[in-house]
Amino acid sequence: MILNPVSGTGATANGASNAAASTDPAAQQDRFLKLLVAQLNNQDPMNPMDNAQMTTQMAQINTVVGINQLNSTMEAMSSQFTAMQVLQGTSMIGRTVLSEGNTLSTPVDKVSTAAFDLSGTAADVKVNITTAAGTVVDTVKLGALDAGRHYFTWDSSNYTGDVSALRFQVASTNGTANVANTPLAPKMVVATSTTDNALTLELENGESLAYNKVKAVF
Repeated sequence: MILNPVSGTGATANGASNAAASTDPAAQQDRFLKLLVAQLNNQDPMNPMDNAQMTTQMAQINTVVGINQLNSTMEAMSSQFTAMQVLQGTSMIGRTVLSEGNTLSTPVDKVSTAAFDLSGTAADVKVNITTAAGTVVDTVKLGALDAGRHYFTWDSSNYTGDVSALRFQVASTNGTANVANTPLAPKMVVATSTTDNALTLELENGESLAYNKVKAVF
């Protein structure tokens, strides 16, 4: 008969205590040894437990205890890593990051910036500055551009509305064919935190951004 080192032998009135004991490596090992001694005391003299059975049962409890200890170690390391991420993330505060999006940066002397990635060479590229509803308020002509990342600026001196509500759309073509592009929005980091043990950046516009979504930092 092989003992089960992790299960009890009957119901208990104290469910909380029993649950805690079932996950405590020391308690599991103590219970296993008691069961093993009881089994040795009550075994059939004509059919005693052999060394192979004894070794198997000892290996079972050692495996369970080892796994529990490993899980505890990994949980502690994960907590420490998360704390280190937050500490290192503080160096991002006050920096500007690029992530996918079509909003402009906060104007400096009425000049806003943003960026985009081109998937291929484009003979004609222009950036339309629009309202949230899609109405074009200005256009920045950039001409021919190679594949890769490109930045542009827009002067809002002649715009009387709320610049923070504006968006941009990149129109990139090569002859009659459209060239795919990805708009990138710059935003300043004002704080850091963690979500699901991953570093999260809190942005100036109130949004949160996962660190692995950052395309560039400047």
